[in-house]
Formats: sequence, C-alpha cells, structure tokens
Amino acid sequence: MKSEIVRLEVSTAAREQFIDVTARVQQALTTMGARDGVITVFVPHTTAGVTINENADPDVVHDILLALEKAVPDQRQFRHGEGNSTAHVKSSLMGPSLQVLVQNGRLVLGTWQGIYFCEFDGPRNRKLLVQASID
Repeated sequence: MKSEIVRLEVSTAAREQFIDVTARVQQALTTMGARDGVITVFVPHTTAGVTINENADPDVVHDILLALEKAVPDQRQFRHGEGNSTAHVKSSLMGPSLQVLVQNGRLVLGTWQGIYFCEFDGPRNRKLLVQASID
C-alpha cells in the first residue's frame, strides 16, 4: 500500500470566507486512483481550517461566519503582534484536518454536505493537502 498526497492551491478573496472545495477534493481523489478507504484533507496554515457542512444553501455559510464573529470578536486584550488572533482562534475551532470515507472512488458525503476551506485571515493564496492510501 502506498500513500500519496495531492497539493491544491486555494486563492481566497476576503478576510473571512468559506470556499466549497468538494469537487477539487474529488478530482484529487480520482487523480490518485483511490477506490475505497479514507482520505485526509489537511490545511497547513494556522489561520485557516477545513470543515464539512451544508453546501446547498449559501445562507448556511453566512450564518456560520456570523456566529463565529459573535463567538470570537476582536478584542483589545489580544496580545499577538500580527493582530490576527481572532483568525487563530477561529481556525482552531474549525480544525486543520478532516477525514472523509471513500467508496468506489467517490467521496462518501451526505446529500447536502460539502467540504469547505475556511479562510480567517485573507485574502491569501493557500494550500490544501489531500492524502489517500492506495492499494
């Protein structure tokens, strides 16, 4: 069994943004030839994350970003010199990685689920890593 990693580039256009990367992750999976098992999707950044959530109604993303803003407002007491402490906290809440089941070469997601790259300190050019073990 060998392990392969595909690196995807993600360009963000706003300070905070969720980008649906489901199709790009599926394409990476197809490129690797993974058929069955589990893939890992990993964000190698400390002010961005990844999550799975509804991708049918864009209001869900809006509402998640709004809730995160209310839960983690910018605070004067933050000490981090770059001024992006809220981005670090939100990134930690979303998490840097997730695993997705794969069956017959396809991502196993619910009807309304999608994989989102979560930007909290943009706009930037970012990386997203997809790893699969291949027989």
